[in-house]
Amino acid sequence: MANYKLKPHLVKPYPSKEKLDKKEQLAHKLAVLASTKQTIQNDVIDMIINRIIDNTSVAIASLNRETVIHAREQAITHSRHKRGATVFGMPNDFVVHAEWAAWVNGTAVRELDYHDTFLAADYSHPGDNIPPIIAVAQQLGKTGKDIIKALAVAYEVHVNLVKGICLHEHKIDHIAHLCPAQAAGIGSLLNLDTETIYQAIQQALHVSVSTRQSRKGEISGWKAYAPAHAGKLAIESVDRAMRGETSPSPIYEGEDSVLAWILNGKEAKYFVPLPDGNSEYRAILETYTKEHSAEYQSQALIDLAFRMKEDVQDTTAIESILIETSHHTHNVIGTGANDPQKMDPFSSRETLDHSIMYIFTVALEDGKWHHENSYSPNRAQRKNTVELWGKVTTIEHPKWTKLYHHTDPNKKAFGAKVIITLNDGSKLIDEIERANAHPGGAKPFQRSNYIKKFKTLTDTLIQPQESKRFLDLVQRLPELSAAEIKQLNIVVDQDWLIESKINERGIF
Repeated sequence: MANYKLKPHLVKPYPSKEKLDKKEQLAHKLAVLASTKQTIQNDVIDMIINRIIDNTSVAIASLNRETVIHAREQAITHSRHKRGATVFGMPNDFVVHAEWAAWVNGTAVRELDYHDTFLAADYSHPGDNIPPIIAVAQQLGKTGKDIIKALAVAYEVHVNLVKGICLHEHKIDHIAHLCPAQAAGIGSLLNLDTETIYQAIQQALHVSVSTRQSRKGEISGWKAYAPAHAGKLAIESVDRAMRGETSPSPIYEGEDSVLAWILNGKEAKYFVPLPDGNSEYRAILETYTKEHSAEYQSQALIDLAFRMKEDVQDTTAIESILIETSHHTHNVIGTGANDPQKMDPFSSRETLDHSIMYIFTVALEDGKWHHENSYSPNRAQRKNTVELWGKVTTIEHPKWTKLYHHTDPNKKAFGAKVIITLNDGSKLIDEIERANAHPGGAKPFQRSNYIKKFKTLTDTLIQPQESKRFLDLVQRLPELSAAEIKQLNIVVDQDWLIESKINERGIF
């Protein structure tokens, strides 16, 4: 029987004169978590494998997108002859410095906004922990068991920070939770002592605080770069701590800390749940991946659009579409965001990916979703689509906000109610609590679904034998040697891969 008990830890600012005991500091408690040996249960191991497959599939599908090409161009200028980490798509005998592998591979994973998610007090994509941990594992000769332990820790830290501390209400980007989690995971991977991990976590938070403008207005490629940059910063933070460098302290509770001056102020009080005593690390099982390439809060609405399409014979007969949903969905990807770019057919893919008005419209019209075709300029600028798109509005409803923030993972939901009013005054009304692929949805994702997603996204891009090699390898993760971990990569035809080369536009 799994043992998973969480205990809330109070986090608040303290005057410097009070000299808060180190053991009571959040960063130290996270470091204790990361440095404590734990038995990882089989269901957690299986999910870690699933998420590595998931990350790899979406990364390979994005290799020739401009943002990823640029990241790769930078990374390959930092190649190494011996110890190093692989780059998605490139030969396994070509390696770069671990922090640069984390940079390009993390960008590739994040580019399509198509991997796992966890939503609570704040937002997160916990799969962003995977690229830097694997990169360091490859460079320093760690095994599959080491990676499993590290990822269980990283997910545990990340998910529980997201449960306890809201960043977005102060317009701080969610990588401020990611980077400390990445540092904790890397520290666990390397079996570092509590003090070293403590210093690394503090440094990681200190250098990763940035604003949410990266996800506001005209959204740029930085949305993909941001978590990869966090991974790069986390590796460097751990490296400094390993060399004996200390960090700003206490980073969460200090008089001039993140809490005191960037979040809720000197009177702030947060409660971060942490595993109690000998509790296992199982937070990854509360996270969920995406069946559709779109912001997670749109996943259930895409499924609902497919279902409602069966009763909509003619979309030109629609007078209006009202989406009743949570505060977060309304204000982040709905009309509550007050972003005119979310209604603009000439907006970037990154912006359209964060417009539930656009996403619901296209899903309703097409009855399908594609990670590239559904965002193409021709698709976005279609006359009928633009007209219908303009008829969509969102509002917050307490029911959906309550479900969004429910503390019970079996009750937490990210759904909506949709009211379609036709020109004749009749209405079509339907609602959905969870996406079909959610663990509590109609068709929860299993290993076969992750493999199907992998093959759907990569079969036209890689050779069948390479697909089989990778899938066979990753599914043996607990027994993989250090040498085999260095092969945990996908190699594509180098003629297909848009050439990465030093050019006159860059510095490196």
